Amino acid sequence: MINDVTHLLVLSTCPGSITAKNIAQRVVEEKLAACCNIIADVQSHFRWVNKVDNANEYLLIIKTTTEAYAALEERIKAMHPYELPEIIAVPIHTGLHGYLDWVTNNTKQQ
Repeated sequence: MINDVTHLLVLSTCPGSITAKNIAQRVVEEKLAACCNIIADVQSHFRWVNKVDNANEYLLIIKTTTEAYAALEERIKAMHPYELPEIIAVPIHTGLHGYLDWVTNNTKQQ
């Protein structure tokens, strides 16, 4: 548990829809996440190797628990084509109790 936070939103950008769908499907199947949303046509502007660049990407919004986070991060890194993938966890401090229970129940490892 990170500072008494039990649930996280994890953000990760992907270079295309196939990568995004594959990661989303796998992390839900493996119960590393309860749900993944894929947002298409994200315009990213960034600095990489001392050059300002841009790309059209797909954004994954992943709902998970702090307990499942480490394994989720490892799975994303293993499947992601980027040398340094964006993997950012944002704590969920509050939310609909029933929904957060659903996230917990769907990320529990057997």
